[in-house]
Formats: sequence, C-alpha cells, structure tokens
Amino acid sequence: MKKRYTLLPLLLVLIMLFTACGSGSGGTSPSEPADADTNTGADANAAGDGLTLTIMGKGSDLNKTYMQRIFARYEEATGNHIEPVVVPDADFETEAQQRFANGEGTDLFLHFHNRDLDRFDVAGDFCYLNDEAWVSDLTNSAKSYCQDEDGNLLGLPFWENSVSGCYYNKTILDSLGLKPAFTQAEFDTLCQALAEVGYTPLCWPADGCSWMMQFALDPVFADDEELLDKLNAGEITYADIPQVKDMIQWVLDAAGRGWLGDDYLETGWDQISPTLASGGAVVTFIWDTWFYTDMQTDGDYTKDDFALMPVFLNTEPDGTYEGGNLNMMMVNKAGPHVEEALEFLRFCAEPDNYNAAFDGIPTVNCFKGQTTNIQSAMVTDAQASVREHERVSTASTKIVGYSGDDMNAAMERLFRRRVDVDGCIRLMDEMRLAAAAAAVK
Repeated sequence: MKKRYTLLPLLLVLIMLFTACGSGSGGTSPSEPADADTNTGADANAAGDGLTLTIMGKGSDLNKTYMQRIFARYEEATGNHIEPVVVPDADFETEAQQRFANGEGTDLFLHFHNRDLDRFDVAGDFCYLNDEAWVSDLTNSAKSYCQDEDGNLLGLPFWENSVSGCYYNKTILDSLGLKPAFTQAEFDTLCQALAEVGYTPLCWPADGCSWMMQFALDPVFADDEELLDKLNAGEITYADIPQVKDMIQWVLDAAGRGWLGDDYLETGWDQISPTLASGGAVVTFIWDTWFYTDMQTDGDYTKDDFALMPVFLNTEPDGTYEGGNLNMMMVNKAGPHVEEALEFLRFCAEPDNYNAAFDGIPTVNCFKGQTTNIQSAMVTDAQASVREHERVSTASTKIVGYSGDDMNAAMERLFRRRVDVDGCIRLMDEMRLAAAAAAVK
C-alpha cells in the first residue's frame, strides 16, 4: 500500500535525510532466535512503529546465528521488522552493485571491506559513521578495518573476528599415526600419506567458494609492501610474481594426484559440512568460527575432532594464517529509512544487544564491551604458531581489482583444462585490471 504525504511531512522527511547523511569526511550529523531479555538501554522505538527495514547480503552471511539473534531482538524490542534481501553468493557482487547503481539499494547493506567494495560508489551510496557515539566502543583493529583511506568509517563491524588456517581432523590423523604439518614439505607428505590409505586429503570447495587463494597470497604481499605497490601501480602483473605461479601449479598438481577428491568441482559451501563431518575429507582451509556457526552436529565427526595448522599453498614454506575479515553493516544514504537504519545500528552497538547476539560465539572482540564471546579451543591450542605466522588480511583488501570470484573463475577454467597455468594467470590479471579500471572512484 502506498502512503500519501502532505507537503509538511515531506519537507520534514527531506530535512531528516539531509542531516542524517553528510557527504564529507566528518561523517553523519546525528549522532538461533533471540534468547535474552529486551531491556536494551537504547531508544529503539525512535525508529518508528512497525516499519520494515531491508538489508541486502549473501544468504550464507545473513543466516549467521548472531545476525538472526540481533534481527529477532530488534524486532521484539521495537515492533519493527528486518527483511533480509538475499542475493545468491555466486552473483552477489555483480547483482548488488547493479541494484545500487539503479537506485534499488536496500536500507542496509552487509559487505566485507575488501576490494569488491570498489565496484560501488561508496562515498555516494553510503553514510559515513564517524560521529556515531558507538565508535568509541570499537576495538582499534575493528575500527581501522572499516575505515577508508581518508579515515571515514563506512559501516558497523558486526561479525565473527576469526582465524583462518588449515583445519584438520586430528582424530583421523591420530588413528593413522600421522602428525600435522608445519612446513610445505611436511604438508605434501601428509596429503600423499592420506591419499595412499584411501582418504581424500583436502576438501576444496571449488564451486563458488573463493577464499582459499587469498590466504596463500597474504604473506606474498603483507611481507613485501613494495611488491604490492608495484602491482597496484601497474608496474608488474601476477605473471611477474613467482609465488603466484607456484600456488596455481601446486593446486593443479594436487587435483591431478587426487588430493582434492573426485568431485571438488561440484563441491560448494553446502557440501563442506557434510564432507568434513563424515570424514569424506581430512583437512580444509577455513576459519575457526565456521565450526560453531555452520558445521552440522550429527555427523561422525564434530568440531571437537578438529585442530589447526597453517595454510600451505606453496607460497610460504612455513605456512600462514589469515587474521580476521569483518562484515560491516552500511547505511544506504538514498534509502527510504535512513534515520531508522542508523537507529538500528545504534541498537546493534548497545552492549546488552551485541553481547546477547554473540553469546557463546568464538570470536576476537570487535567491541571493547564484548564479554559473552568465547575463544575456540582450536585457536587457543595453536596460539604459538598463530602468533608466529599470522598475517593481516592483505590480498583481498589491498590488491586493487582483486576479486575472489574472479580468481575462482580462472581456476575453474584451469581445472577443466580450458587454459594452462600461464593462461590461468593471464586471465586472473585481465579480470583484475578490468575490475580496477571499472572501480568507482
């Protein structure tokens, strides 16, 4: 049902939109179901009576336990409704960018602060949040992750701050008398030993999952900022970086040796859990919080059967871990409910509310007042190794034009023998440079 507005209310709405979203670097002017009480301490009802706020994101992201908790808690406290607008993971970047470019963006947008965000007119589409009162409660790392190059805060980090690495089934390894690997050579030996006794060593979800290679590229660029600068300046390409070819050749060889199994090209997000829970594969490259938020609990193996070692993809002899990547909730400055969307973020940033949402979730703090989250035993047990070999997320956040989906598409062509290794690298470079050229400045 369409609402009709008289002139005075319409002017008030326009004034509210103008004051809520400043375009300068100073920011905005104003400053499982829910299972906790709704005494939030926030003026939540200021958001309106029974209105609907829309939020666009990937289905796998919007369905996270803590996201569902905060949505339910907000709805119960305010009488308003949160309507997820789910975009399929495989089409997310292209479809979301097109929707915003066509003026069809949602009130809120859930996105990582990575180079895929370059596809959007960030300054034109989204409110800066520098002046929000909750900013002072963010940890320094969470705040810096969500800031652009000019220090503008683009969104509220509301995510699991996890450790990505190589998670292995320690129960299976123990039963076979095998040890985890701490060098690339040891990892290769481990994979071969598992294959020889009939196990698929590595769960490689090639169908639509694109994070594996960014883990391996992090040390290449995090450890050599000059190399990163040259790549972004167009002075070199992937073809000039030996580790890129080493990585791609290793993955192709692993597939040829059967280390990825027989159906890795058809294995996607939905197959990771049953594959690991059944022992269909022994190791995978993923993050610790996945075992708590996404792994099924009725298989032969559960999270308690897994432990952590570094990622090995032939780019770093001693392996690597990737530090946390954070999804952030952003406010569409052209949306129909700008002030209400900002109020929703304020609701999410109340300590009672975020502690209820993240209760029992293994994550490093995003908020200084976070007290109900836990640290996974897997990360705790591997703490010394993580401290020594962890890198900040670099490939997906700092390589201009980087897209995990593009990298994955090039690898699929390689797996299907439509290109060779050099052709795969050329394709990655072509897509990276095209994305960089098309990025909104």
